[in-house]
Amino acid sequence: MNWDVMISSVPTLLSGVPLTVQLVGLGEILGLAIACLATWGRLSGNLAAAGVSRLYVFVFRGTPLLVQIYLIYYGLGQFPAVRESFLWPLLREPYWCAILALALNTGAYTSEILRGAIQSIPQGQVEAARACGMGRLLMFRRIIVPIAIRQALPAYGNEIILMVKASSLASIITLLEITGLARRLIPQTYAVFEIFIVAGLIYLGLNFAIAQAVRWAEWRLTPHLRARAS
Repeated sequence: MNWDVMISSVPTLLSGVPLTVQLVGLGEILGLAIACLATWGRLSGNLAAAGVSRLYVFVFRGTPLLVQIYLIYYGLGQFPAVRESFLWPLLREPYWCAILALALNTGAYTSEILRGAIQSIPQGQVEAARACGMGRLLMFRRIIVPIAIRQALPAYGNEIILMVKASSLASIITLLEITGLARRLIPQTYAVFEIFIVAGLIYLGLNFAIAQAVRWAEWRLTPHLRARAS
């Protein structure tokens, strides 16, 4: 074990953390918007919207993220309509291609999490809200959304952690996030084992911080559990 290489590689690998956080953060924000739209499509009762949402979820959950990144980065540019569109300045950049792939992938998984959370709400609470005279919008805002967020939070926290690990695939399209920098260091040091141990520890630290944040949010959103613990 070459400790000198491990210690000297820490600053270089840490410089990839901001890009990793950007990829995960923007991917999650866009993915959550896509997931809300797909969830609405599945639960709207509209057959066309439900079919499109179901197909989207099936495709992006059923294919590897690596293939999706390759198709978006290398495939979209083959279509003249894409190259001539206003989106081409973004889609020709590996940064935005990676974010798009991550957003579409996590959107499919997150929509299933949201759908399960909404459908797990006890029907009695919905009927009680209706009996109190709540309209659909008010009932959605005061009953369905708060309960669904609490139900979905643990699974959504796992999805964010999976996204952090999946962001390492962005290195295959030349992005120098943590894994990309690790791959660049290896030919210079010939210390594969040591470099990837340091990279793994950095990912571990990021996921530990996310897990703690999700646990704190879950604690804040479940007052009945806080009261039981105290």
